[in-house]
Amino acid sequence: MKRWRRVALALLCALPLLASAQGQKVLRYAFPAAETGFDPARVNDLYSRYVTAHVFDGLYEFDPLARPFLVRPNVAESMPRHSDDFRTWTVRIRPGIHFADDPAFKGAKRELVAADFVYSYKRFFDPETKSPVYSGLAEQGMLGLDALREQALKTGRFDYDREVEGLRALDRYTLQFKLAQPRPRFIYTLAAGDLFGAVAREVIEAYPAQSMEHPVGTGPFRLVQWRRSSRIVLERNPNFREQVYDAQPAPDDTEGQAILARFKGRRLPMIDRVEIAIVEVQQPRWLSFLNEQFDLLAVPGDFVNMAAPNGKLAPNLARRGIGLHRVLNPDRTLFFFNMEDALVGGVEPGKVALRRAISLATDTAREITSVWRGQAVPAQSVVAPGTWGYDPAYKSENGEYDPARAKALLDLYGYLDRDGDGWRERPDGTPLELHYASTPDESSRPFEDLWKRNMDAIGLRLAIDKAQWPEQLKRAKAGQLMIWQLGYSAANPDVQDGLGILYGPASGGQNLPRFRHARFDEIYRRMDGLPDGPERLALLREAQSIVTALMPMKYKVHRVLTDLTQPWLAGYRRPLYGQQFWQYVDIDPARQPPRR
Repeated sequence: MKRWRRVALALLCALPLLASAQGQKVLRYAFPAAETGFDPARVNDLYSRYVTAHVFDGLYEFDPLARPFLVRPNVAESMPRHSDDFRTWTVRIRPGIHFADDPAFKGAKRELVAADFVYSYKRFFDPETKSPVYSGLAEQGMLGLDALREQALKTGRFDYDREVEGLRALDRYTLQFKLAQPRPRFIYTLAAGDLFGAVAREVIEAYPAQSMEHPVGTGPFRLVQWRRSSRIVLERNPNFREQVYDAQPAPDDTEGQAILARFKGRRLPMIDRVEIAIVEVQQPRWLSFLNEQFDLLAVPGDFVNMAAPNGKLAPNLARRGIGLHRVLNPDRTLFFFNMEDALVGGVEPGKVALRRAISLATDTAREITSVWRGQAVPAQSVVAPGTWGYDPAYKSENGEYDPARAKALLDLYGYLDRDGDGWRERPDGTPLELHYASTPDESSRPFEDLWKRNMDAIGLRLAIDKAQWPEQLKRAKAGQLMIWQLGYSAANPDVQDGLGILYGPASGGQNLPRFRHARFDEIYRRMDGLPDGPERLALLREAQSIVTALMPMKYKVHRVLTDLTQPWLAGYRRPLYGQQFWQYVDIDPARQPPRR
């Protein structure tokens, strides 16, 4: 322990000194993982997207206080107009919005126009960009863009000047999208400013090899310093438009109403500078916050019980005026069964019974206590908190723990211990051994121990197959894993992406279980084209029932995220979607200690 403390303190001392300019309001905190860069079309990792969300502007954004979510105009003048069939979407951009100054503009103020969004969306289809989110955007079906991409693959040049039907600037400030299929929730794509924020063509062409390190947008901040995987510094964008604080918290949201009352009408951003250190080791992040070097901390898992025992702020932190912020994250952890596996796959009653028995024998409550340290709640289905269709009162067999019932199911379908060695055999008498895929790291060990404990309790022999995560993913896509545990976070407030990981045509891709069910696939397609409402909700409930009955996946927990704020930081609320919050917080520099 003493040696570990010496190592941790040495790491703490090695943190880069983030000296703040005198009198400025500076937000200081840490990312627990390194960024990759700041070109919206070329990034997909969370921490890079936190930066791009504040440098670039999407057409729409998520209200900072509304829960579970509310989309509102950002650089758009109003909410989009769409055709009755949700295939044509038209957006009017507010005039008078300008990019941050850059030499690429040759000394002129550069106004944001509709053509900037046309160019920005087209970049995702340019093979040269190698966008990691190309396939997801292509699924939206903007007419003509994939043909443009195919032409580029043949000729070696993407024709940005060729107009396509699905993405056009009708005039200087009017943008129109035409889609191949009805997309009632296309608004969520338009609200993803961290990915689909507007870039200026002149900047990309002026710095073709530096797009990841030279972001220029219309957002509230601009990048002023970057030491890769070490330090990121941003400052207020002097060209940022006149924008004041406003939000729509729920009437019964006491905290949200108080934040709104305090800041309504204040010009944004309220702070001048953001200084980010990359600190991957948990203890130095924790110690830096305690030593008042960081203003905000996403509490590392090893320290959650020290920060908030039983979900309450620790008394020693409360005496210092530190704030506690806990949110049920729109995510779910799960394990899936390979539906093509000879032992656990298939839809025959005996195979379904085996999967259901494994699910019933999974002690999620123990996992929440021992692994998640109380920072999670049991999941009942694919629907994550804060997404459409989530009902905290919804219950299903997926959320049950009943080892006695699990044993009864195994007995009923012939999974018996015939030779008295303590392990059950298959119905035909041949040996039965489950194979659970894992990774050779410290964080995986508690899950392995729980799996072994749970399966031992019902007489099922378990083997742990270890490999590095990329190798396991490769094997999963090839259908070579029997059982694997993963976590998924919702990228937007809709449930469709969660259902997509069980959609039959996606087998071998995002559908890792290789689940194929004609009625489920029909529901998925119908839901995709329906507006939110009773008809779509009824289909969702049917899909949930199908998954619970056949159990291709066992949904385990939704995680609770815990943040701490220093007393001089005000207005913080973790964004569920969109990654934006810097412009909505305030710092009292008179109370904030100087960097030591």
